[in-house]
Amino acid sequence: MDKVSSDCPYPGCFFCVMKEGNPSKRRASILKYFRELPSQEDDGQVLPISGLWNTAMAHPNDPEFIELGIFECMAALIWKGLKNRRWLSHDQNIYIPYYAAHIIGSYTMNMEEFAESSVHAGVIPPLVELLRGRLTWVERRVAVRALGHLATYSSTFPAVASHGEILELSIQLAMSSLEIVYSHFYQYIDRRPSYHCDLLTRGMGGVEMESRKAEEWASQLQCWSLQLINCFAFKPEFLPNICTPEFLIKLPGMWGGLVNENSPAGIGLLRTICHHKLGRGPVASCPGIIEALCNIARSSDDWQYMAIDCLIWLLQDPSTCHKVIDKAVPALVDLAEISVLGDHKKLGDSIVNVLQECIQSQGTGRNSLSNRTKEQIEELLNSRQRLKWEKSMPKEDLHIKQAAALVVKLEGNSLFSSGNISGAASKYSEALALCPVRSKKERVVLYSNRAQCHLLLQQPLAAISDATRALCLHNPLNCHAKSLWRRAQAYDMLGIAKESLLDAILFINECSQSNDPDLSLRQNKVPDYAERLVKKQMRAAWLFREAAIKHGGVHCEGDAGGMYGQGTDDSEWETASESEIGNDGRDEMGDEDDGSEWKNDEKDIYDKPSIKDIKRGYKLQLAGDEP
Repeated sequence: MDKVSSDCPYPGCFFCVMKEGNPSKRRASILKYFRELPSQEDDGQVLPISGLWNTAMAHPNDPEFIELGIFECMAALIWKGLKNRRWLSHDQNIYIPYYAAHIIGSYTMNMEEFAESSVHAGVIPPLVELLRGRLTWVERRVAVRALGHLATYSSTFPAVASHGEILELSIQLAMSSLEIVYSHFYQYIDRRPSYHCDLLTRGMGGVEMESRKAEEWASQLQCWSLQLINCFAFKPEFLPNICTPEFLIKLPGMWGGLVNENSPAGIGLLRTICHHKLGRGPVASCPGIIEALCNIARSSDDWQYMAIDCLIWLLQDPSTCHKVIDKAVPALVDLAEISVLGDHKKLGDSIVNVLQECIQSQGTGRNSLSNRTKEQIEELLNSRQRLKWEKSMPKEDLHIKQAAALVVKLEGNSLFSSGNISGAASKYSEALALCPVRSKKERVVLYSNRAQCHLLLQQPLAAISDATRALCLHNPLNCHAKSLWRRAQAYDMLGIAKESLLDAILFINECSQSNDPDLSLRQNKVPDYAERLVKKQMRAAWLFREAAIKHGGVHCEGDAGGMYGQGTDDSEWETASESEIGNDGRDEMGDEDDGSEWKNDEKDIYDKPSIKDIKRGYKLQLAGDEP
């Protein structure tokens, strides 16, 4: 290539080419540069490649480089790194396959026509070799990202699926990614490859930042693997390969962690699987998975609705209903007061409709409902009937019922203060029976107070149920601080770390915005009891915990403030007592509810999501897409 600038010592310098003022000459020079770059042996090639990476990240929808052959160039550079280890180890060429795969992924992230061009350019075979682990985990991360983008589009999915090993490789990578990153990078500081450290921190941080970024990248490696599998899960012919017990049981625990909260991860894939009849059978038969779905359905994170979808679809399927109903009904009854959850309108009505169908269609033998399940559904249906009756009641009668409930609640508060916790719980139950169903603010307080009683009586399941009901009734949804804290404690009693952690964090967030002097943060300081619980659960829910235990727990400082691992003694982390959070038994009844009415909705609002819907559901912010 001819030298463009007399001031530049490098003939054919890419940056000089980009400064060419004549558009026609500039395009011709770029085209020639892309064609010749893979065959060059000059030093300094990583600099223009990193420049192209920056351009792809900043302008992923710009077609110029696509038209001039960047995909062919990047594919050739990956092959060169795979086949020529001498070249790969020379200068800084070790970075080039990573950047090349990342560039492919960035340009195929949004534009289907770009994805089609990349497939025609032959990018899939070299990406598959990176996915196999021919280099290291950092290259696998960007390879699975790029393949996931290509699998998202209907026009390019067949090309991805034609490589039969991609699905199996992705499944294995989803299950092993955290252990791979931990054992190959995180565990031993002195063995970390320098180019991995540079890619992780861009040369801007030390060991602590490397460790934090490694956790984030490990989570992305797992989540992008799940995104790729999710594209296959839309096709029934691939479900038998996906729905193995070994893989399904791990999906609820693949949650992205606090470092990658924008990905639905395992629950997103489970939702896709449960939408198809071929997927629901294996899910319903997998031990432990329904309990995990119930915990996620009760949670307050962004993906709560996905778990609810799974449970409802399993109940609507006659072939799986009898397998899951006794476990699913308690959670769905607790959630029946939800009105709006994200884009899901009148979700509670839909839950009630499905449970009513279960009652109406119950049979005998294995398809019959247990007495307890039947009682829970009938109790819910009766409360809905009460709501209808209340609409026709005179306001004076409603005020009398509300006043009677208040009297009984105050009796419960008095019993609580005197230490009669069981008696207080009974009074709160009596008050709930009297309190108008439409008086949501009052019922929030009663459920939350009863949850506290269940905690002190060592009844964590009942506490979770009541706290969840309070959170569903509260406006805004899932934002009642005391109920969040009580449910966090109850999850802690059961050893359910992730849900306890999320509730504790939300509790702290609510405290920071509360006008309640018992809850507001004093001098912007997180309460000691909340800090202790958060630290404990961050240890227990740490992404690398299982890998650390398996490999001896040797690692460096992490986000949770200290050394995690096998030798950690959690005995110091006691659950905060009632005395530390104030006497919640003295909660006052709130203002009268606005009287919003429940209306019946269609019985099935769960339309099949499209590939584009799933891509939106799996959207990872560009900030999480950094080098």
